[in-house]
Amino acid sequence: MAKQKIVLAYSGGLDTSIILKWLKETYDAEIIAFTADIGQKDELDGLEAKALATGASKIYIDDLRDEFAKDFIFPMFQAGALYEGQYLLGTSIARPLIAKRMVEIARKEGATAIAHGATGKGNDQVRFELTAAALAPELDVIAPWRLDEFRETFPGRAEMIAYAEKHGIPVTASAAKPYSTDRNLLHISFESGMLEDPWFDPSATSNKDMFVLSVDPEDAPDQAEYVELNFEKGNCVGLNGDSMTPLQVMERLNELGGKHGVGRVDMVENRFVGMKSRGVYETPGGTILFTAHRKMESLTMDREVMSLRDSLISRYATLVYNGFWFAPERLAVQALVDESQKNVTGTVRLKLYKGNVIGAGVQSPVSLYNPDIATMEADPTQAYNQGDATGFIRLNALRLKVSSGVQQNAKK
Repeated sequence: MAKQKIVLAYSGGLDTSIILKWLKETYDAEIIAFTADIGQKDELDGLEAKALATGASKIYIDDLRDEFAKDFIFPMFQAGALYEGQYLLGTSIARPLIAKRMVEIARKEGATAIAHGATGKGNDQVRFELTAAALAPELDVIAPWRLDEFRETFPGRAEMIAYAEKHGIPVTASAAKPYSTDRNLLHISFESGMLEDPWFDPSATSNKDMFVLSVDPEDAPDQAEYVELNFEKGNCVGLNGDSMTPLQVMERLNELGGKHGVGRVDMVENRFVGMKSRGVYETPGGTILFTAHRKMESLTMDREVMSLRDSLISRYATLVYNGFWFAPERLAVQALVDESQKNVTGTVRLKLYKGNVIGAGVQSPVSLYNPDIATMEADPTQAYNQGDATGFIRLNALRLKVSSGVQQNAKK
């Protein structure tokens, strides 16, 4: 009888290496490892050999960077998504893509389950499993960290390291970096360890080595640098006049933003599972893109369309953060967002300087800004008559006058 097949989201770190071996033994199953290349760079080195040596029957290392940029990052940025006013959702938006590909591999390989190494206290478990529920409800999901048997076997890192040594699992565990990271094309996050103290200052000079994608703003060049972003229908299609794919845009903006110390965020956020969590993020390219996109919209988007879309930003960001990327409500909001972006076309010029992204000009062939109407001088178009404002103000003031009169009478 053929063994059960399980597709495991595999990073090659201590946790997923241990889980790979543990799943194989506990379920007497064939483990197919999967790693998504979404911009981790050198973190992917040696993964194939490591997975096979740990007991995987096969490993997929799929380059999903183009899909990540085009079908996940860009639509999210069109929506202006920003979680709790600060977080550009770098980890959140990657999880549905990873889970989507896991489901595809599971079906291709005839697997009956997928597994992940999310700790059971965070958001990733929800994001993985909601995606699987939406795309492949027939698949089982195994979350070892939520199983009593697994937690009893591995109550701490010491037990995991001992298990790795006993079974010859090639992992490197060190206290040199007392925090966890997650890196992809959009950002890198830092959490846990020393960062669990919200009074700890990651921007201190002694902690400069923690950061990966950006220089300390204090160490950034003293000379500002300009960059022009070209937009078509809400998507950046080139930089400085050169046409680029979404992936190329993100890679180049990451370089520019990192050089100038752009995109660092330190926040305490509200996890979906109910607790607060402190996270430090570097999102250099995303911060530039977010700023440029908003400026492009300011010139080209109708006021009421913008108001309607903006009213959905918090909801959209929360849907992404909580793992509902493939839910019908996110798809419905995305349809509205797509419609809102049809005239967001033109060029934005920005100045990058010591951690700042400064607007330096915007233009569009479909600009809604008319200097003849907006001017403080005489309007040659006669499109706006200042005298009309008298009745406009009087009508808008009516309810305020009525309310004030009622309140004054009530005090007598």
